[in-house]
Amino acid sequence: MIRVLIADDQALVRTGFRMILENAPDMEVVGEAADGAQAAALARELRPDIVLMDVRMPGTDGVEAARRICDGAEGGTRVLMLTTFDLDEYVYASLQAGASGFLLKDTLAADLLSAVRVVVRGDAVVAPSVTRRLVERFVGTRADADAGTAGAPLAPAHAAAMLTDREREVLTLVARGLSNAEIAAALYVGEGTVKTHVSRVLAKLELRDRVQAVVYAYESGVVRVSGGRAPK
Repeated sequence: MIRVLIADDQALVRTGFRMILENAPDMEVVGEAADGAQAAALARELRPDIVLMDVRMPGTDGVEAARRICDGAEGGTRVLMLTTFDLDEYVYASLQAGASGFLLKDTLAADLLSAVRVVVRGDAVVAPSVTRRLVERFVGTRADADAGTAGAPLAPAHAAAMLTDREREVLTLVARGLSNAEIAAALYVGEGTVKTHVSRVLAKLELRDRVQAVVYAYESGVVRVSGGRAPK
């Protein structure tokens, strides 16, 4: 069973997510939290497989809670952020904090369950449409900003020199929000080959998953946003 902790300051939202999750045969809700501090404390106590974390909550917000959980996630607890389009900048911060992805709160029930399973398997959820909007609205505004305002890159920029030309190409397409299937079609290779390239990129750059790869690609300058606009 996949053990899930729900963190959201709205009781009605928590109830809705609980109903969806508990209707799945392979999931159980082990706890609920109404703010980030409670979420971090319960994550330490209950050791869930995954925390569904609202971004904006009173007191300790979801970003700080994600950082606390991911910093001390000896038990392998992963964090999946829940957000709305107008909170993209908080989502970006949560990815830096170690979250394994993000979903919109109005996502379909089937997509929510699928995302939970993907994250628990050790992969990441990067919705292409949200990634492009995130890059456009937030990363693009920081393209020419002082690096100190954005936090240190997940890996040194020069680490990208270890990548082959094809691996850099794959990293670029991942950062632009393409799925493995879309990358395979663009490069005229099999999806299995793309997965191998992505795995090698993550290993060489010492990144946890493709969410971190997206963050790294833009922060290190491997991919740049022209004119403040994200690539389509």
